[in-house]
Amino acid sequence: IFPPDVHSVYDHGKRAVSRFPIAKGIYYKHDYSEGVDISRYKNIPVPTSYMAESSDYDFVGGYDYQKEAGLLHVADHHFSPGKKQWTWGCGDFGKAWDRNLTDEDGPYIELMTGVYTENQPDFTWLKPFEEKVFKQYFMPYKKVGAVKNATIYAAMNVEIEEGNISVTVYGTQKYDNAQIVVRNAGKEIYRESAALSPVDIFEEKIAAQVGKPQDICVSVYAGERLLVEYQPKEDKIPELAKPAEAAKDPEEIMTNEELLLTAQHIEQHRHATYLPDPYYLEGLKRDPGDSRINNAYGMLLFRRGNFAEAEKYFRAAIKRLTWRSPNPYNNEAYYNLGLALYFQGNQSEAYDAFYKAAWSNEQQEMSYYYLAAIEAGRRNFEQALELIEKGLVKNTHNIKARGLKAIILRKLGLIKEAEAWIKENLEIDAFDYVSMFELALLGDNRKMILDEMNALMRDFHENYLQAARDYAEAECYEEAVEILNQCTKEQPMLSYYKGYYLGKMGRQKEAAAEYQKADRCSPLYCFPNKLEDIAVLKDAFTEYPAGAKAYYYLGNLFYDKLQFDRAAELWEKSVEIDDNYPTVHRNLALAYFNKQKDAEKAKLHLEKAFCLDKTDARVFFELDQLYKKMGVSFAERLKNYEEHPDIIAERDDAMLEFVTLYNLTGMYQKAYDTIMSHNFRPWEGAEGRISGQYKIALTEMAKDAIAGDSFEKAERLLEQSLEYPLNLGEGRLEGTKDNNIYYYLGIVKEALGKTDEAGECFKKADRGEDEPAGMMYYYDQPADMILYKGLANLKLGNHKAAYACFNKLMDYGERHLYDEMKNDFFAVSLPDFLIFEDDMNRKNKAHCYYLMGLANLGLGNKGKAGQQFKKALFYDFNHQNCRIYLKMTEYVDGDPADNRTVH
Repeated sequence: IFPPDVHSVYDHGKRAVSRFPIAKGIYYKHDYSEGVDISRYKNIPVPTSYMAESSDYDFVGGYDYQKEAGLLHVADHHFSPGKKQWTWGCGDFGKAWDRNLTDEDGPYIELMTGVYTENQPDFTWLKPFEEKVFKQYFMPYKKVGAVKNATIYAAMNVEIEEGNISVTVYGTQKYDNAQIVVRNAGKEIYRESAALSPVDIFEEKIAAQVGKPQDICVSVYAGERLLVEYQPKEDKIPELAKPAEAAKDPEEIMTNEELLLTAQHIEQHRHATYLPDPYYLEGLKRDPGDSRINNAYGMLLFRRGNFAEAEKYFRAAIKRLTWRSPNPYNNEAYYNLGLALYFQGNQSEAYDAFYKAAWSNEQQEMSYYYLAAIEAGRRNFEQALELIEKGLVKNTHNIKARGLKAIILRKLGLIKEAEAWIKENLEIDAFDYVSMFELALLGDNRKMILDEMNALMRDFHENYLQAARDYAEAECYEEAVEILNQCTKEQPMLSYYKGYYLGKMGRQKEAAAEYQKADRCSPLYCFPNKLEDIAVLKDAFTEYPAGAKAYYYLGNLFYDKLQFDRAAELWEKSVEIDDNYPTVHRNLALAYFNKQKDAEKAKLHLEKAFCLDKTDARVFFELDQLYKKMGVSFAERLKNYEEHPDIIAERDDAMLEFVTLYNLTGMYQKAYDTIMSHNFRPWEGAEGRISGQYKIALTEMAKDAIAGDSFEKAERLLEQSLEYPLNLGEGRLEGTKDNNIYYYLGIVKEALGKTDEAGECFKKADRGEDEPAGMMYYYDQPADMILYKGLANLKLGNHKAAYACFNKLMDYGERHLYDEMKNDFFAVSLPDFLIFEDDMNRKNKAHCYYLMGLANLGLGNKGKAGQQFKKALFYDFNHQNCRIYLKMTEYVDGDPADNRTVH
């Protein structure tokens, strides 16, 4: 249920747009050109996102017409414009997902909303120390149907019919004497008092001659309060929304401003396939002093923990900004420089930079906070209090600043003022743990307050670490250690931070003991990711060089921050100290293969990782994927799987690879039996993978049956392949053509003398597009369906159509063989679990040779087809379809399978 002013909707990546509610074109590769109401679930056969382009209404929802009940989201559209619904579709495919995702009462529908963001693929900035506040309401409703307007008080539907106005109103609470008022062209034509509540629904047909819908206004009042109102807007053909455009390559962008905006868009949206760096660097190549790009690129490097390099770019920005005047319009670059210096431990220069940043309005809140923290660390508490007060003038809800002020007040001995201030803090944020701990330090009820605080913190180590970091910013290391001691867990980062803070207090023996303890702690679920973690972990291996884990953890952090070489060096150091930890070997393998292009070193370390823990199904699967990349034989890989049946059953992707290997080695019955022995749970983006192997196993067995003249068996196997058993966990996606299966069914039925049925099968094999696509992504039609479309046309006597299919395959392969490939800007999911990076140019060459092979196979040029398939396999050793069709080129003349399949 979208508001009545939503006339167009986007798909998930804003790549495509459809009219709404009546779709009139192609949307999610389905043809709605006859005009289809896509607001109705039953009319949507394929997985579909609807993201409203814009709306001036404050609601979105969903409604079950059978149960006459629904759910509404209500929030002010000025800060909550995002309105989205998602369905897997009302088809076999969608109903399989319903079974996966609901208990028993599907369908599965997602209702998504966005605050300070237009839609799910859009993001907004949250600036340093910024607070964004919003209210939103999710509420049930009934009887109203397609809501025309809703508030937190009531929901309304108004239908204007021939001679009547139908009005339905639902109240979210009890209104004993609500007034329902209808006006026509400004004149009141109806007024009725009624009780409204969740069980008292107002429903009435009001006789009226309506000139145009816009003349009607229906209002509902409770006393003087307007509960809800609806008046149709002017009926005009709305302009269809424009789909998003992919980013151009940096060299193609004309101006530095557009380079900056493109890079920031990629950062802001955490883009899955593009990095911002090339756009920033192109801008700096054109103008090395560009202040905006230097500042933005410096912040990108800063967020990656590369503080020294970031400093250079901030200084370059300041140099340009102060070219004509020492006082820039905005001092953000000074603030960012202060951060870079502060995180390098250079507090004196950071102090100067923060003070200069505070000269401009935009940076005062943040700058005064750090200035106050530095002064508190110097024990200049009076000056610190003055500075923190200046920062709080800019944002009284800055919880970090409020906590710091509480600390300063206690340090100054202003106990009553501190207690009053803390009371205010906890009214603003009941989870302000620094203020709670300060209250415990101040009062007589220390144990009671600490018990309450610990109950709220749930013994979750990150809560304690965050509070400790806030104390440490003011160099209150004693309090930082004390609050960390409140956590009863043994967790590596707790001990690392304790050791770091103890070292800052000169208690080196205690610090060393904590570092040793951290090194011995279980590394399970320890993922350092904060910029503050860098200094802590560096200090740990400086003060305790025998500890391998600090190198390992810091390597993980740097790899996440895209500092791949630094990460690999740290992991190598960890292995030097202790080579018995599996995960560090596994991580090194990824770095060696993906970043250093050294497959042999990757193999050595991943084998070591699995050798150290042969119960790890993930590492087993990753090792197999590495073997796959390196061209290890199918038989050897299959042997590994057969030796580890228990662990591969833990992962559906491993089971999928297991049955694929059976199919690749020609053991189709084993592939089928293995598939049927396991309940699969497909992951989003990989639908079609296990059903694909299911169909390959049955189809290849059918082809073998055809070769042995067992046509009844072949018929049974092929018909079975068209029905997906429940254990696959997925259904047939609308648009799946299965031309190959229908073609072979036609061959079989023809051999069995079922001429009419054979003809129908060949017609079904003639479905789908005859234009090939690139390397296949989610939902693309497989290229070999075009081959069988052509072969079916030959059987039907349509030689022109058949050769058009074959020639289009050939033409695409020849035209695109030497394309330079890159990731699709709009790619949001991939069918493969991408552990090791692909060479996309090699994949494209394999695809193009494959298409040319299919074309030659269709044209009867088996020798040429075989050559093309072998070239494809040179570029992609694991290309399963290539191997299937290569086998078809190697049959000798007279072989029954050859004669009955491809002519």
